[in-house]
Amino acid sequence: MKNDYFKVIRAGLNSTFQDHGRKNLYHIGLPFSGSMDKRNYLIANKLINNNKNDAAIEFAFQGPSLKYFGLPRNIVITGSVNFKIYKDNNSQENGECYKTIKIDNGDIIDIISTNKSVYGYFCINGGFKLDKVWDSFSTTVRAKVGPNNGNKLIDGQKILLNDPSNSPHRKLNFLDSKIEFIRVIKGTNFDFFSEQSIKDFFSKYYTVTKLTDRMGMRLEGNKLNNIKSTNIKSEGLIKGTIQVPADGQPIILLSDHGTIGGYPKIGVVISADYDKIVQITPGSKIKFKEIKLKDAENLYKLYTMETNNILNRII
Repeated sequence: MKNDYFKVIRAGLNSTFQDHGRKNLYHIGLPFSGSMDKRNYLIANKLINNNKNDAAIEFAFQGPSLKYFGLPRNIVITGSVNFKIYKDNNSQENGECYKTIKIDNGDIIDIISTNKSVYGYFCINGGFKLDKVWDSFSTTVRAKVGPNNGNKLIDGQKILLNDPSNSPHRKLNFLDSKIEFIRVIKGTNFDFFSEQSIKDFFSKYYTVTKLTDRMGMRLEGNKLNNIKSTNIKSEGLIKGTIQVPADGQPIILLSDHGTIGGYPKIGVVISADYDKIVQITPGSKIKFKEIKLKDAENLYKLYTMETNNILNRII
């Protein structure tokens, strides 16, 4: 069948196309965006034998339900995800993450929910037929930039697919590890906060609130007392920055963050812990731990090495 495609039966929550991200556009107000959980995104493309920067459908909490029209080919889902495959012969099977699954014409992939996490990734062999925007498949919904006219998936839309390539059956035994602390380095306005507030920040638990999306994660806990100024001249921001507005409750900036901001910055989540923090569900409690810049650099090297070792296990 030519022009294989999916029909979106149910779009799910915050289902978008993502890749590695969009580089070097901070000067016009566009963040990197890209996959929230880089490791799970990379694993999905490697398992399905796509290029490492091909687009994936990223979904949060509930994924899409997709009906397939085309010749048989493989799909894969990564993350901690509950999903089912409804076959055209009226049978059904429970899906298994980190394993390629063959689908046929008329099959429905129903991504029901993530399990004790937030984000999951869906890839199909050959990839989605999309146009890059500023050299990226990433969707930044607030800016309406990216494929799909910069929007989330919507019910009833058609998603065209590229021609399939060779895709052997693959499976990865993978269990994402947990960490006890979210490690941070000092922010540029660290000294704006009282000694007691700094002590609280590194010793007390903070709760992840429901006010969390791809732009940022609002926390709730001990109020951080700003002893200098709760509002400063806007400065450049990066992913992982922890801002503290006037209410004293921290906000962790995530992949679709604004590129400038005027709230004081107490810290920055290290890159090696970013995949972990984005998967923490609302209602969960987290604790921060301060480390030095050199240690953060070494931990990122270790994270990269571990990721490459995982990908190299996929043969």
